[in-house]
Amino acid sequence: MYSSSNTGRKKGISGSTLKLIAVASMLIDHIGAAVLERGLLRSPLAASDPLLYDRILRLDDILRLIGRPAFPIFCFLLVEGFLHTRDAKKYARRLFLFALLSEIPFDLAIYGKLWQPHMQNVYFTLLIGLLVMMACTRLPKNVWVQSLLFALGLGAGYFLHTDYGFKGVLLIEILYFFRYDRKNQCIAGAVAFSWEATAPLAFLPIYAYNGTRGLSLKYFFYLFYPVHLLILAGIGRYCLMLSP
Repeated sequence: MYSSSNTGRKKGISGSTLKLIAVASMLIDHIGAAVLERGLLRSPLAASDPLLYDRILRLDDILRLIGRPAFPIFCFLLVEGFLHTRDAKKYARRLFLFALLSEIPFDLAIYGKLWQPHMQNVYFTLLIGLLVMMACTRLPKNVWVQSLLFALGLGAGYFLHTDYGFKGVLLIEILYFFRYDRKNQCIAGAVAFSWEATAPLAFLPIYAYNGTRGLSLKYFFYLFYPVHLLILAGIGRYCLMLSP
């Protein structure tokens, strides 16, 4: 269980440290997606200078690689949060609320549009994973029904076109399945997300997680996600207009 005590600190890193690592990684990733890809690379400035365009493109590749570990960490924190929450329904309502609030910022930052129906933000992916875990706890001994619930979760991620789609939901399900075995949890998670070159690196800090809560950052990520997307969308739009 989570421990909020600062005395007798355990070795390893706390949940809040994990969350800050994920937030920093996500921010770097979104700078690449919203500022470089949606802005600078599409600007007259970059179009007029092939060398500059190539340099921006290489920088974008680096930023996106740095950003890949963010999602696996958030999936792990979702599972941990579910295992320790006192009110899973409240947890789900909160995710759903911020999924709705984040959709326009997400579409503006990633697609440059107020509404992009073909892709939904990552909160929806996390919400589907949470709902699957909630359903499974009601039928803890029925393996076949739980397998069906897992399949329904994958289908929801695929058909609703959430960020990371069914692969994202699958990772949550794998982390939940191995929730009592950290070593195998990390190995299985790394294998499941090995299709993204640097994503498995997320399981190094996850393995070092010591089970403590750390700093109270309950609403930090919830608010940071839509706010930083709006800011980056604005920066990206400004960069889009840069000329020689």
